[in-house]
Amino acid sequence: MALRNAKATWEGKLRDGKGSFSGESGLLTGNYDFGTRFGETKGTNPEEMVGAAHAACFSMALSGGLERAGFPSTRIDTAAKVTIEKLDVGFRITNITLTCRAVVAGIDAATFAKVAEATKGGCPISAALASVPITLDAALA
Repeated sequence: MALRNAKATWEGKLRDGKGSFSGESGLLTGNYDFGTRFGETKGTNPEEMVGAAHAACFSMALSGGLERAGFPSTRIDTAAKVTIEKLDVGFRITNITLTCRAVVAGIDAATFAKVAEATKGGCPISAALASVPITLDAALA
């Protein structure tokens, strides 16, 4: 069993405060605030990290699924768009769109689509985010 650790600190009030986060490796660090999260201020935010984690997990899981199907991939590029909206109950992630393009020798589009769709529900981050609608646009490059 692997255990990964991260931490975050928030200082001040919601709208004028500031936060920072880091992962145990020291490679994942950043600062965020209300503007970077809910506005258009340049900077990072939790949703960007969710998107990066989801894209990374999906790409790796798809590679494994394709290999198990007998079609090892050469390259998989996945982008994640995470939508956060203010609803009656507060801010919520309302949708994640994964766009994936892959280079896979010898596979037909239908088989690729089947493996990609199975991966959408099977990767650990997708499973953790199961309460959020996930849209997948996957195609061979």
